[in-house]
Amino acid sequence: MTALARSNDPLSVADERVLAWLDRFEGALTRRDAPAAAGLFCEDGFWRDLVAFTWNIVTLEGRDAIGAMLDAQLDAIRPRHWELDEAATEVDGLTEAWISFETGHARGRGHLRLKGDEAWTLLTSARELKGFEESSGPRREKGVEHGIARGRRSWLDRRRDEEAELGRSLQPYALVIGGGQGGIALGARLKRLGVPTLVVDRHERPGDQWRKRYKSLHLHDPVWYDHLPYLPFPDHWPVFAAKDQIGDWLEMYVKVMELNYWPLTECRSARYDEAAGEWVVELLRDGEPLTLRPKQLVLATGMSAIPNLPDFPGMDGFAGESHHSSRHEGGERYAGKRAVVIGSNNSAHDICADLWEHGADVTMVQRSPTHIARSESLMELSLGGLYSESAVASGITTDKADLIFASVPYRLMPEFHRPVYAAMKERDADFYDRLRAAGFRLDFGDDESGLFMKYLRRGSGYYIDVGASELIADGSIRLQAGQVERITPSGVVLQDGIELPADVIVYATGYGSMNGWAAKLISQEVADKVGKCWGLGSDTTKDPGPWEGELRNMWKPTRQEALWFHGGNLHQSRHYSLYLALQLKARMEGLPTPVYGLAETHHRG
Repeated sequence: MTALARSNDPLSVADERVLAWLDRFEGALTRRDAPAAAGLFCEDGFWRDLVAFTWNIVTLEGRDAIGAMLDAQLDAIRPRHWELDEAATEVDGLTEAWISFETGHARGRGHLRLKGDEAWTLLTSARELKGFEESSGPRREKGVEHGIARGRRSWLDRRRDEEAELGRSLQPYALVIGGGQGGIALGARLKRLGVPTLVVDRHERPGDQWRKRYKSLHLHDPVWYDHLPYLPFPDHWPVFAAKDQIGDWLEMYVKVMELNYWPLTECRSARYDEAAGEWVVELLRDGEPLTLRPKQLVLATGMSAIPNLPDFPGMDGFAGESHHSSRHEGGERYAGKRAVVIGSNNSAHDICADLWEHGADVTMVQRSPTHIARSESLMELSLGGLYSESAVASGITTDKADLIFASVPYRLMPEFHRPVYAAMKERDADFYDRLRAAGFRLDFGDDESGLFMKYLRRGSGYYIDVGASELIADGSIRLQAGQVERITPSGVVLQDGIELPADVIVYATGYGSMNGWAAKLISQEVADKVGKCWGLGSDTTKDPGPWEGELRNMWKPTRQEALWFHGGNLHQSRHYSLYLALQLKARMEGLPTPVYGLAETHHRG
């Protein structure tokens, strides 16, 4: 019986269509008839699975791929109890529905799109493990046993015992290297699942990853997009929070969520002991060397971790001050100075604006075309339907928004995004015309699909405009397009011979791949074994093929046993931390986790 039928609500034509499909689908799965189940999809249908069927994050494209997965996994997964959770909707011949299901080890939620009587897209996501549910709601701890007992240990005593023992007499099951938003979100998920976890970070306090950036830094994504798991931002918080607000929130979150978090801790090296099935990790904690032996190692070092510092001839001979954008603390010291910022993406724009606000004479060097999206337009045309005050008012919770977002396969995503950015071009035509007139080289991605696809494919090449573009358009920030030939003692020389005099140079030249940390901490051999992190294999600029269908190596098993990568923006850190946590919990409890579709390595680290 469906959840809708139990509620006694009348069933619509759309409901009946979905229920009929689910009935046929469940019947085929129960019979272990993979070809029949795959035949219920359109020829060009998609099934995106988040851990539920594959113990992996995989998108299956077409009936053959779907059938092959089911043929391999059905006996182990044992899916059943497919139900329609909410009234289905139908618009322009497309039926959409929220569904629930179970497997032998998990309860799941999904989203289904039907074209006629065939599935166009199916999302299945594991939500909890049977018998290992989070200790929340009715399963929360009592906290105290009423009565009188000698030797009772208080909450503070027990907390201090745990802090003293973990990493010494008690080894963590999971060690998370990197204590920014990604590591903290994952730590919170694992805490709720009862997985002994230690998060380590080199900074003095949680949140310093934000506090130590340039003073003007604010989130460019809106507050509804950026909540952490379990504990949303208060409803009075600004739409775009300042970096120090985020830093303080992360520090508070670590304390309230009772995470085991070691600041002032540097990871020196790590190696996997295959015989013991554990990592040997050498740390330096506040000057004290320690060796940890976790079973699972997570690199949550972020996409903005290893600065990509260029190697221009003459850099060492520059007579002024120079630094990478990651080390830019603010423009106060540069009033009246000539500043050259090399780069034209988010950090470059923010730093140019910061320098201009503090009275510097600023020139931006644009080396390649950049996508610009005005913040207001991005919120209204792209994010507003899922992450906004109106979305919340219409019943779209953060979790529901995340699942809707996840329900669109990456292969289809450009089709969904191109109309959005076409509308943005039209809406902001005057804005773009003025930027072009100033000499700014604009693009909307190789296939006109805009900002988010650039982010997924390469993690760079865009700026969400919160004011700096206007300074470029009106000439307040000078713009020079071209490639850098060399750095002189007094400035920057471009390949066309133009020389830009400078007292300070900021290299806003981006960051290296996350698996650069694998090379640095483990070995280049392991980094090459797992390959590139991030990117889809779209064969667009900076995202070489072949097509992989999911972000490389993120939140899922890699070619190195017990090594995981966790990163992305706040939205991704929140949403995908659930699936990574479930995979780690299942392994800790000894559940069978037959991984399907372990990605091939096509590009070295």
